[in-house]
Amino acid sequence: MDLEQRMALVTRNTVEVVDEKELEELLRTKERPRAYIGFEPSGLVHLGWALVTSKIRDLCDAGFEVTVFWADWHACINDKLGGDLENIRACARYMEDCFIALGVPRDRVSFVYASELLDGIAYWEKVIKVAKVTSLQRVKRAMTILGRSEDEAEVDSSKTLYPLLQVADIFYLDVDLAYAGLDQRRAHMLARDAAEKLKWRKPVAVHTPLVPGLKGGNRMDPAAFKMSKSDPSGSINIHDGDDAIRAKMKGAFCPPEKDREDENPVLMLCRHVIFPRIGRMDIARPEKFGGDVAFDSYEDLASAYFSGSLFPLDLKNGVADSLSKILAPVREHFAANPGSYEEMKRIFGEQTKLR
Repeated sequence: MDLEQRMALVTRNTVEVVDEKELEELLRTKERPRAYIGFEPSGLVHLGWALVTSKIRDLCDAGFEVTVFWADWHACINDKLGGDLENIRACARYMEDCFIALGVPRDRVSFVYASELLDGIAYWEKVIKVAKVTSLQRVKRAMTILGRSEDEAEVDSSKTLYPLLQVADIFYLDVDLAYAGLDQRRAHMLARDAAEKLKWRKPVAVHTPLVPGLKGGNRMDPAAFKMSKSDPSGSINIHDGDDAIRAKMKGAFCPPEKDREDENPVLMLCRHVIFPRIGRMDIARPEKFGGDVAFDSYEDLASAYFSGSLFPLDLKNGVADSLSKILAPVREHFAANPGSYEEMKRIFGEQTKLR
């Protein structure tokens, strides 16, 4: 695979690469560069992860050694699953199963736990060095990577550690490229800034868009805008059945205006999940409304919708059918390997009783 093909794989379906010249140089000079993405194990997996797993496959295909980093201590700091580390690690095992079910190649990805790093003094040396070149104000600005406001740093001082740990993870793992959704941008910029001050190698930062929640929202507020497992009615769980998906899509926000395209969760599922996964979209509709129609590109689909030739309900039904196809392998995987999902349902049942 030549340089141009590798660049195309890494950059497709992204909203930002910081920066492309550095990425090109990395791919030109290193045959097997290292990439990482970190996750808090914190709940059931929603459809936004289909975009993430597709990008992980892109990185693997482009020749990267990819680490999926389970940030168990970070999730504890962020009060996920009651801060119980055993439950958090059970969630990581479940999420690993979800990644495999969504198409991440098990033989080309390493799964690493934060707790495997935190035992070593070398890790904490990096945390302290990053902290020494980073102002408290900058750390508090990065609090949004936890899905929290800057002011919440005053509530629990452990949370100010979180951005420093996330930056230290990147350097301790010795990665060349840090990948995440756009909501993690501040952590990556913090890492690049610290690297420059410490004379360390700056990681290339790659960001994919956030799949919006079905209810819509303000794009300038990522925590409220993105699809979230904390809002079951506004997200599609990868375990949802066909009827549940169709019901959720029926109530989804779907504005007809072209200038609100990026706010439209139905269209964004088409752009970022369906077309990258399937490559086309088939929509069944009665003959009196024009009969069945198929689209080979997102651009053609969006054009039909904004012109009024494709009605919102037909679009939503087509999206529901396509998502059911995408999630069919997930259902098959967990039907054959139910253990981790059943464990998560047990944990969530206990958490509900404690409230």
